[in-house]
Amino acid sequence: MDLQFKLTKDFIEEIQELIASDNREAVVNSLNKLHEADIAEILDVVSMEEAKYIFRLLEDERASDVLVELEEDIRLKFLKALSAKEIAEQMDNMDSDDAADIMAEMPEEKQEAVIQQIEDPQQAIDIASLMQYEENTAGAIMGTELICVNENWTTDQCIEEMRIQAEDVQYIYTVYVVDNDKRLTGMLSLKSLLFAKRGTLVKDIYIENVRSVNSDESTEEVASMMQKYDFVALPVLNPDRILIGRITIDDVVDIIQEEAEKDYQMASGISENVESSDSVFALTRARLPWLIVGLVGGVLGAKVIGLFEVQLGQFPEMALFIPLIAAMAGNVGVQSSAIVVQGIASNNIDLSGIVGKLFKEFRVALLNGIVCAILIFLFIFLVDSDLKLGLTVGLSLLAVIIFAGIFGTLVPLLLHKRNIDPALATGPFITTSNDVIGLFLYLYIGYLFYF
Repeated sequence: MDLQFKLTKDFIEEIQELIASDNREAVVNSLNKLHEADIAEILDVVSMEEAKYIFRLLEDERASDVLVELEEDIRLKFLKALSAKEIAEQMDNMDSDDAADIMAEMPEEKQEAVIQQIEDPQQAIDIASLMQYEENTAGAIMGTELICVNENWTTDQCIEEMRIQAEDVQYIYTVYVVDNDKRLTGMLSLKSLLFAKRGTLVKDIYIENVRSVNSDESTEEVASMMQKYDFVALPVLNPDRILIGRITIDDVVDIIQEEAEKDYQMASGISENVESSDSVFALTRARLPWLIVGLVGGVLGAKVIGLFEVQLGQFPEMALFIPLIAAMAGNVGVQSSAIVVQGIASNNIDLSGIVGKLFKEFRVALLNGIVCAILIFLFIFLVDSDLKLGLTVGLSLLAVIIFAGIFGTLVPLLLHKRNIDPALATGPFITTSNDVIGLFLYLYIGYLFYF
Protein backbone atom coordinates (compact mmCIF):
# COMPACT_ATOMS: atom_id res chain seq x y z
CA MET A 1 0.00 0.00 0.00
CA ASP A 2 1.40 3.37 -1.05
CA LEU A 3 1.19 5.75 1.91
CA GLN A 4 3.00 8.51 -0.01
CA PHE A 5 0.33 8.67 -2.73
CA LYS A 6 -0.57 12.07 -4.13
CA LEU A 7 -3.61 12.45 -6.32
CA THR A 8 -2.64 13.97 -9.69
CA LYS A 9 -4.55 14.95 -12.80
CA ASP A 10 -2.64 12.35 -14.81
CA PHE A 11 -3.62 9.56 -12.40
CA ILE A 12 -7.29 10.57 -12.54
CA GLU A 13 -7.23 10.65 -16.34
CA GLU A 14 -5.59 7.22 -16.38
CA ILE A 15 -8.31 5.78 -14.12
CA GLN A 16 -11.05 7.40 -16.22
CA GLU A 17 -9.58 5.89 -19.40
CA LEU A 18 -9.52 2.42 -17.79
CA ILE A 19 -13.16 2.85 -16.72
CA ALA A 20 -14.16 4.00 -20.22
CA SER A 21 -12.59 0.86 -21.70
CA ASP A 22 -14.16 -1.29 -18.95
CA ASN A 23 -10.73 -2.63 -17.94
CA ARG A 24 -11.78 -3.80 -14.48
CA GLU A 25 -8.63 -5.75 -13.72
CA ALA A 26 -6.39 -2.75 -14.36
CA VAL A 27 -8.62 -0.49 -12.21
CA VAL A 28 -8.53 -3.00 -9.34
CA ASN A 29 -4.74 -3.32 -9.61
CA SER A 30 -4.36 0.45 -9.42
CA LEU A 31 -6.68 0.71 -6.42
CA ASN A 32 -5.05 -2.15 -4.52
CA LYS A 33 -1.94 -0.02 -4.05
CA LEU A 34 -3.90 2.77 -2.37
CA HIS A 35 -5.20 3.46 1.12
CA GLU A 36 -8.98 3.72 1.58
CA ALA A 37 -8.64 7.47 2.22
CA ASP A 38 -6.90 7.90 -1.14
CA ILE A 39 -9.67 5.98 -2.91
CA ALA A 40 -12.22 8.21 -1.22
CA GLU A 41 -10.32 11.21 -2.57
CA ILE A 42 -10.58 9.76 -6.08
CA LEU A 43 -14.34 9.27 -5.70
CA ASP A 44 -14.59 12.94 -4.72
CA VAL A 45 -13.29 14.18 -8.07
CA VAL A 46 -14.62 11.71 -10.66
CA SER A 47 -18.19 11.68 -11.97
CA MET A 48 -20.91 9.86 -10.03
CA GLU A 49 -21.10 7.07 -12.62
CA GLU A 50 -17.35 6.59 -12.48
CA ALA A 51 -17.44 6.66 -8.67
CA LYS A 52 -20.10 3.93 -8.58
CA TYR A 53 -18.06 1.88 -11.08
CA ILE A 54 -14.99 2.07 -8.82
CA PHE A 55 -16.95 1.45 -5.63
CA ARG A 56 -18.55 -1.74 -6.96
CA LEU A 57 -15.13 -3.18 -7.80
CA LEU A 58 -13.93 -2.91 -4.19
CA GLU A 59 -13.98 -5.81 -1.77
CA ASP A 60 -16.69 -5.57 0.87
CA GLU A 61 -14.53 -4.40 3.78
CA ARG A 62 -12.55 -1.94 1.65
CA ALA A 63 -15.76 -0.52 0.20
CA SER A 64 -17.10 0.06 3.71
CA ASP A 65 -13.89 1.80 4.80
CA VAL A 66 -13.96 4.01 1.71
CA LEU A 67 -17.56 5.00 2.42
CA VAL A 68 -16.54 6.09 5.94
CA GLU A 69 -13.61 8.12 4.58
CA LEU A 70 -15.72 10.13 2.10
CA GLU A 71 -16.43 13.78 2.83
CA GLU A 72 -19.95 14.14 4.23
CA ASP A 73 -21.39 16.18 1.36
CA ILE A 74 -19.91 13.78 -1.24
CA ARG A 75 -21.10 10.77 0.74
CA LEU A 76 -24.66 12.17 0.79
CA LYS A 77 -24.69 12.33 -3.00
CA PHE A 78 -23.14 8.89 -3.19
CA LEU A 79 -25.70 7.33 -0.83
CA LYS A 80 -28.51 8.74 -2.94
CA ALA A 81 -27.05 6.94 -5.96
CA LEU A 82 -26.81 3.56 -4.19
CA SER A 83 -29.72 1.21 -3.52
CA ALA A 84 -30.79 0.29 0.01
CA LYS A 85 -29.40 -3.21 -0.51
CA GLU A 86 -25.99 -1.91 -1.61
CA ILE A 87 -25.81 0.37 1.42
CA ALA A 88 -26.92 -2.45 3.75
CA GLU A 89 -24.07 -4.63 2.48
CA GLN A 90 -21.61 -1.96 3.57
CA MET A 91 -23.29 -1.54 6.97
CA ASP A 92 -22.66 -5.22 7.71
CA ASN A 93 -18.91 -4.63 7.44
CA MET A 94 -18.69 -1.37 9.41
CA ASP A 95 -18.20 -0.66 13.08
CA SER A 96 -21.59 0.09 14.57
CA ASP A 97 -20.73 3.72 15.41
CA ASP A 98 -19.61 4.49 11.84
CA ALA A 99 -22.69 2.74 10.44
CA ALA A 100 -25.00 4.71 12.74
CA ASP A 101 -23.35 8.02 11.78
CA ILE A 102 -23.80 7.30 8.08
CA MET A 103 -27.38 6.11 8.58
CA ALA A 104 -28.20 9.38 10.34
CA GLU A 105 -27.27 11.28 7.17
CA MET A 106 -29.98 9.54 5.13
CA PRO A 107 -33.73 10.31 4.97
CA GLU A 108 -35.90 8.28 7.38
CA GLU A 109 -37.52 6.27 4.58
CA LYS A 110 -34.15 5.10 3.29
CA GLN A 111 -32.96 4.40 6.84
CA GLU A 112 -35.82 1.96 7.37
CA ALA A 113 -35.20 0.30 4.01
CA VAL A 114 -31.49 -0.14 4.76
CA ILE A 115 -32.11 -1.52 8.27
CA GLN A 116 -34.44 -4.14 6.82
CA GLN A 117 -31.78 -5.19 4.28
CA ILE A 118 -28.95 -5.70 6.82
CA GLU A 119 -28.26 -9.42 7.03
CA ASP A 120 -26.72 -9.49 10.53
CA PRO A 121 -29.64 -9.04 12.97
CA GLN A 122 -27.37 -7.98 15.84
CA GLN A 123 -25.70 -5.34 13.68
CA ALA A 124 -29.12 -3.97 12.71
CA ILE A 125 -30.16 -3.83 16.39
CA ASP A 126 -26.90 -2.12 17.39
CA ILE A 127 -27.23 0.51 14.65
CA ALA A 128 -30.87 1.22 15.48
CA SER A 129 -30.10 1.55 19.20
CA LEU A 130 -27.18 3.93 18.61
CA MET A 131 -29.37 6.16 16.47
CA GLN A 132 -31.70 6.68 19.45
CA TYR A 133 -29.09 8.66 21.39
CA GLU A 134 -29.14 12.43 21.19
CA GLU A 135 -26.63 14.06 18.88
CA ASN A 136 -23.35 15.19 20.46
CA THR A 137 -23.55 12.70 23.33
CA ALA A 138 -21.24 9.81 24.19
CA GLY A 139 -23.94 7.31 23.26
CA ALA A 140 -24.21 8.76 19.76
CA ILE A 141 -20.52 8.28 18.96
CA MET A 142 -19.75 5.03 20.80
CA GLY A 143 -19.30 1.65 19.15
CA THR A 144 -20.72 -1.56 20.56
CA GLU A 145 -17.76 -3.69 19.43
CA LEU A 146 -15.50 -4.40 22.40
CA ILE A 147 -13.77 -7.17 24.36
CA CYS A 148 -15.50 -7.92 27.64
CA VAL A 149 -14.78 -10.65 30.22
CA ASN A 150 -16.48 -11.72 33.44
CA GLU A 151 -14.62 -11.20 36.69
CA ASN A 152 -15.45 -14.79 37.74
CA TRP A 153 -13.87 -16.41 34.66
CA THR A 154 -10.52 -18.16 34.78
CA THR A 155 -7.72 -16.95 32.53
CA ASP A 156 -8.17 -20.02 30.29
CA GLN A 157 -11.88 -19.34 29.85
CA CYS A 158 -11.11 -15.65 29.40
CA ILE A 159 -8.74 -16.28 26.47
CA GLU A 160 -11.23 -18.59 24.73
CA GLU A 161 -14.04 -16.03 25.06
CA MET A 162 -11.79 -13.23 23.87
CA ARG A 163 -10.97 -15.16 20.69
CA ILE A 164 -14.68 -15.41 19.90
CA GLN A 165 -15.37 -11.74 20.61
CA ALA A 166 -12.31 -10.54 18.68
CA GLU A 167 -13.87 -11.67 15.39
CA ASP A 168 -16.13 -8.59 15.47
CA VAL A 169 -13.51 -6.12 16.78
CA GLN A 170 -11.07 -4.50 14.37
CA TYR A 171 -8.77 -2.96 16.99
CA ILE A 172 -8.38 -4.25 20.53
CA TYR A 173 -7.35 -1.42 22.84
CA THR A 174 -8.66 -2.65 26.18
CA VAL A 175 -10.21 -5.70 27.81
CA TYR A 176 -13.06 -4.65 30.08
CA VAL A 177 -14.15 -6.62 33.16
CA VAL A 178 -17.80 -6.87 34.23
CA ASP A 179 -19.74 -8.65 36.95
CA ASN A 180 -22.61 -11.10 36.45
CA ASP A 181 -24.99 -8.18 35.80
CA LYS A 182 -22.66 -6.76 33.11
CA ARG A 183 -21.74 -3.78 35.29
CA LEU A 184 -18.24 -2.48 34.64
CA THR A 185 -15.87 -3.36 37.49
CA GLY A 186 -12.47 -2.79 35.92
CA MET A 187 -10.00 -3.46 33.16
CA LEU A 188 -7.70 -6.37 32.38
CA SER A 189 -4.24 -5.75 30.94
CA LEU A 190 -3.01 -8.21 28.34
CA LYS A 191 0.33 -8.38 30.14
CA SER A 192 -1.24 -9.59 33.40
CA LEU A 193 -3.31 -12.10 31.43
CA LEU A 194 -0.26 -13.49 29.64
CA PHE A 195 1.78 -13.85 32.84
CA ALA A 196 -1.03 -15.24 35.00
CA LYS A 197 -0.95 -18.90 36.01
CA ARG A 198 -3.50 -21.22 34.47
CA GLY A 199 -6.72 -21.30 36.43
CA THR A 200 -6.25 -17.82 37.93
CA LEU A 201 -9.50 -15.91 38.30
CA VAL A 202 -9.89 -12.63 36.43
CA LYS A 203 -11.02 -10.85 39.63
CA ASP A 204 -7.62 -11.59 41.18
CA ILE A 205 -5.59 -9.79 38.49
CA TYR A 206 -7.77 -7.05 36.97
CA ILE A 207 -7.40 -3.32 37.56
CA GLU A 208 -10.21 -1.57 39.43
CA ASN A 209 -11.40 2.06 39.32
CA VAL A 210 -11.37 2.48 35.55
CA ARG A 211 -12.50 5.86 34.19
CA SER A 212 -15.70 5.76 32.19
CA VAL A 213 -18.41 8.08 30.84
CA ASN A 214 -22.19 7.94 30.88
CA SER A 215 -24.05 7.60 27.61
CA ASP A 216 -25.59 11.07 28.00
CA GLU A 217 -22.22 12.79 28.57
CA SER A 218 -21.44 15.50 26.02
CA THR A 219 -18.93 14.71 23.28
CA GLU A 220 -16.90 17.76 24.32
CA GLU A 221 -16.49 16.31 27.83
CA VAL A 222 -15.48 12.96 26.34
CA ALA A 223 -12.90 14.57 24.05
CA SER A 224 -11.53 16.63 26.92
CA MET A 225 -11.15 13.57 29.16
CA MET A 226 -9.44 11.47 26.50
CA GLN A 227 -7.14 14.33 25.60
CA LYS A 228 -6.24 15.03 29.23
CA TYR A 229 -5.50 11.42 30.21
CA ASP A 230 -4.18 10.19 26.83
CA PHE A 231 -6.82 7.47 26.54
CA VAL A 232 -7.10 5.52 23.30
CA ALA A 233 -10.47 4.09 24.32
CA LEU A 234 -13.09 4.92 26.93
CA PRO A 235 -15.93 2.67 28.17
CA VAL A 236 -19.51 3.97 28.02
CA LEU A 237 -22.08 3.05 30.68
CA ASN A 238 -25.84 3.41 30.89
CA PRO A 239 -27.49 4.91 34.03
CA ASP A 240 -27.31 1.47 35.73
CA ARG A 241 -23.51 1.36 35.12
CA ILE A 242 -23.93 -1.48 32.63
CA LEU A 243 -21.21 -1.52 29.96
CA ILE A 244 -22.85 -0.72 26.63
CA GLY A 245 -20.00 0.41 24.38
CA ARG A 246 -16.68 2.17 23.96
CA ILE A 247 -15.41 5.36 22.35
CA THR A 248 -12.11 5.15 20.49
CA ILE A 249 -9.53 7.82 19.80
CA ASP A 250 -10.37 8.07 16.08
CA ASP A 251 -13.91 9.20 16.96
CA VAL A 252 -12.56 11.83 19.34
CA VAL A 253 -10.07 13.17 16.78
CA ASP A 254 -13.00 13.72 14.41
CA ILE A 255 -14.89 15.61 17.14
CA ILE A 256 -11.89 17.81 17.99
CA GLN A 257 -11.42 18.60 14.30
CA GLU A 258 -15.11 19.42 13.82
CA GLU A 259 -15.14 21.68 16.90
CA ALA A 260 -11.97 23.46 15.75
CA GLU A 261 -13.46 24.03 12.28
CA LYS A 262 -16.71 25.29 13.77
CA ASP A 263 -14.93 27.68 16.15
CA TYR A 264 -12.68 28.94 13.36
CA GLN A 265 -15.64 29.60 11.10
CA MET A 266 -17.55 31.34 13.87
CA ALA A 267 -14.52 33.48 14.71
CA SER A 268 -14.32 34.38 11.03
CA GLY A 269 -17.96 35.45 10.96
CA ILE A 270 -19.50 32.33 9.41
CA SER A 271 -22.60 31.21 11.27
CA GLU A 272 -22.98 27.71 9.76
CA ASN A 273 -20.69 24.78 9.10
CA VAL A 274 -20.10 25.08 5.35
CA GLU A 275 -17.61 23.84 2.77
CA SER A 276 -16.22 25.62 -0.26
CA SER A 277 -18.12 23.13 -2.44
CA ASP A 278 -21.51 24.11 -0.98
CA SER A 279 -24.05 26.05 -3.03
CA VAL A 280 -23.91 29.82 -3.45
CA PHE A 281 -27.12 30.14 -1.41
CA ALA A 282 -25.69 28.07 1.49
CA LEU A 283 -22.45 30.06 1.56
CA THR A 284 -24.34 33.36 1.40
CA ARG A 285 -26.70 32.31 4.20
CA ALA A 286 -23.73 31.40 6.40
CA ARG A 287 -21.86 34.65 5.84
CA LEU A 288 -24.60 37.27 5.52
CA PRO A 289 -25.74 37.49 9.20
CA TRP A 290 -22.34 38.64 10.44
CA LEU A 291 -21.85 40.92 7.47
CA ILE A 292 -25.07 42.63 8.55
CA VAL A 293 -23.71 42.86 12.10
CA GLY A 294 -20.59 44.52 10.67
CA LEU A 295 -22.76 46.83 8.60
CA VAL A 296 -24.76 47.88 11.66
CA GLY A 297 -21.48 48.41 13.54
CA GLY A 298 -20.20 50.60 10.74
CA VAL A 299 -23.38 52.69 10.84
CA LEU A 300 -23.11 53.07 14.62
CA GLY A 301 -19.44 54.05 14.25
CA ALA A 302 -20.41 56.69 11.70
CA LYS A 303 -23.07 57.99 14.10
CA VAL A 304 -20.48 58.23 16.89
CA ILE A 305 -18.17 60.23 14.62
CA GLY A 306 -21.14 62.39 13.65
CA LEU A 307 -21.68 63.33 17.30
CA PHE A 308 -18.26 64.97 17.29
CA GLU A 309 -18.42 66.39 13.78
CA VAL A 310 -17.93 69.98 14.93
CA GLN A 311 -14.91 69.13 17.07
CA LEU A 312 -13.31 67.09 14.26
CA GLY A 313 -13.89 70.01 11.90
CA GLN A 314 -11.94 72.31 14.22
CA PHE A 315 -9.19 69.77 14.95
CA PRO A 316 -9.01 67.51 11.84
CA GLU A 317 -5.71 65.95 12.98
CA MET A 318 -7.72 63.83 15.41
CA ALA A 319 -9.39 62.07 12.49
CA LEU A 320 -6.03 60.67 11.39
CA PHE A 321 -5.92 58.32 14.38
CA ILE A 322 -9.48 56.98 14.18
CA PRO A 323 -8.37 53.85 12.24
CA LEU A 324 -5.61 53.21 14.81
CA ILE A 325 -8.01 53.36 17.76
CA ALA A 326 -10.59 51.13 16.06
CA ALA A 327 -7.98 48.57 15.01
CA MET A 328 -6.38 48.38 18.47
CA ALA A 329 -9.77 48.00 20.15
CA GLY A 330 -10.70 45.11 17.87
CA ASN A 331 -7.31 43.40 18.17
CA VAL A 332 -7.16 43.56 21.96
CA GLY A 333 -10.74 42.30 22.29
CA VAL A 334 -10.11 39.34 19.99
CA GLN A 335 -6.86 38.48 21.83
CA SER A 336 -8.59 38.47 25.22
CA SER A 337 -11.64 36.52 24.09
CA ALA A 338 -9.52 33.98 22.17
CA ILE A 339 -7.54 33.11 25.32
CA VAL A 340 -10.74 32.68 27.35
CA VAL A 341 -12.45 30.60 24.65
CA GLN A 342 -9.39 28.35 24.38
CA GLY A 343 -9.37 27.89 28.16
CA ILE A 344 -13.08 27.05 28.24
CA ALA A 345 -12.67 24.53 25.41
CA SER A 346 -9.83 22.73 27.23
CA ASN A 347 -11.49 23.02 30.67
CA ASN A 348 -8.52 24.99 31.99
CA ILE A 349 -10.67 27.84 33.28
CA ASP A 350 -12.62 27.74 36.52
CA LEU A 351 -15.78 29.71 35.82
CA SER A 352 -16.51 30.33 39.52
CA GLY A 353 -14.11 33.29 39.87
CA ILE A 354 -15.11 35.70 37.11
CA VAL A 355 -14.11 38.76 39.16
CA GLY A 356 -10.60 37.40 39.63
CA LYS A 357 -10.22 36.76 35.91
CA LEU A 358 -11.44 40.25 35.07
CA PHE A 359 -8.98 41.78 37.54
CA LYS A 360 -6.12 39.77 36.03
CA GLU A 361 -7.11 40.87 32.52
CA PHE A 362 -7.31 44.46 33.79
CA ARG A 363 -3.69 44.24 34.95
CA VAL A 364 -2.57 42.73 31.64
CA ALA A 365 -4.48 45.37 29.65
CA LEU A 366 -3.13 48.14 31.87
CA LEU A 367 0.47 47.08 31.27
CA ASN A 368 -0.07 46.67 27.51
CA GLY A 369 -1.97 49.94 27.38
CA ILE A 370 0.75 51.90 29.16
CA VAL A 371 3.44 50.62 26.79
CA CYS A 372 1.35 51.34 23.66
CA ALA A 373 0.24 54.74 24.98
CA ILE A 374 3.83 55.81 25.65
CA LEU A 375 4.95 54.67 22.20
CA ILE A 376 2.17 56.54 20.36
CA PHE A 377 2.68 59.65 22.53
CA LEU A 378 6.39 59.71 21.74
CA PHE A 379 5.69 59.23 18.03
CA ILE A 380 3.19 62.10 17.84
CA PHE A 381 5.24 64.42 20.05
CA LEU A 382 8.53 63.79 18.24
CA VAL A 383 7.10 63.82 14.69
CA ASP A 384 4.35 66.44 14.97
CA SER A 385 5.50 68.31 18.12
CA ASP A 386 1.87 68.27 19.26
CA LEU A 387 1.69 67.69 23.01
CA LYS A 388 -2.09 67.92 23.29
CA LEU A 389 -2.73 65.48 20.43
CA GLY A 390 -0.10 63.09 21.81
CA LEU A 391 -1.76 63.10 25.23
CA THR A 392 -5.23 62.69 23.72
CA VAL A 393 -4.31 59.71 21.54
CA GLY A 394 -2.09 58.13 24.23
CA LEU A 395 -4.69 58.31 27.01
CA SER A 396 -7.46 57.26 24.65
CA LEU A 397 -5.43 54.25 23.55
CA LEU A 398 -4.82 53.30 27.19
CA ALA A 399 -8.55 53.54 27.98
CA VAL A 400 -9.55 51.62 24.85
CA ILE A 401 -7.10 48.77 25.50
CA ILE A 402 -8.27 48.38 29.10
CA PHE A 403 -11.94 48.39 28.10
CA ALA A 404 -11.43 46.00 25.16
CA GLY A 405 -9.41 43.58 27.32
CA ILE A 406 -12.07 43.42 30.03
CA PHE A 407 -14.94 43.28 27.54
CA GLY A 408 -13.22 40.56 25.52
CA THR A 409 -12.81 38.49 28.69
CA LEU A 410 -16.27 39.06 30.10
CA VAL A 411 -18.33 38.31 26.98
CA PRO A 412 -17.21 34.69 26.38
CA LEU A 413 -17.56 33.91 30.10
CA LEU A 414 -21.15 35.21 30.12
CA LEU A 415 -21.99 33.41 26.86
CA HIS A 416 -20.67 30.13 28.29
CA LYS A 417 -22.71 30.55 31.47
CA ARG A 418 -25.82 30.91 29.29
CA ASN A 419 -24.87 27.78 27.29
CA ILE A 420 -24.07 29.80 24.16
CA ASP A 421 -20.93 28.84 22.23
CA PRO A 422 -18.24 31.26 23.54
CA ALA A 423 -16.44 31.11 20.18
CA LEU A 424 -19.09 33.62 19.12
CA ALA A 425 -17.13 36.21 21.13
CA THR A 426 -14.00 35.92 19.00
CA GLY A 427 -15.78 36.90 15.79
CA PRO A 428 -17.25 40.09 14.36
CA PHE A 429 -19.44 40.62 17.44
CA ILE A 430 -16.53 41.50 19.73
CA THR A 431 -14.64 43.38 17.01
CA THR A 432 -17.61 45.52 16.00
CA SER A 433 -18.59 46.30 19.61
CA ASN A 434 -15.07 47.36 20.53
CA ASP A 435 -14.74 49.47 17.38
CA VAL A 436 -17.84 51.50 18.22
CA ILE A 437 -17.12 51.92 21.93
CA GLY A 438 -13.41 52.56 21.27
CA LEU A 439 -14.29 55.36 18.87
CA PHE A 440 -16.60 56.94 21.42
CA LEU A 441 -13.93 56.82 24.14
CA TYR A 442 -11.34 58.38 21.84
CA LEU A 443 -13.54 61.20 20.61
CA TYR A 444 -14.94 61.93 24.07
CA ILE A 445 -11.46 62.11 25.63
CA GLY A 446 -10.45 64.37 22.72
CA TYR A 447 -13.46 66.55 23.46
CA LEU A 448 -12.40 66.86 27.12
CA PHE A 449 -8.82 67.80 26.14
CA TYR A 450 -9.61 70.28 23.38
CA PHE A 451 -12.71 71.88 24.89
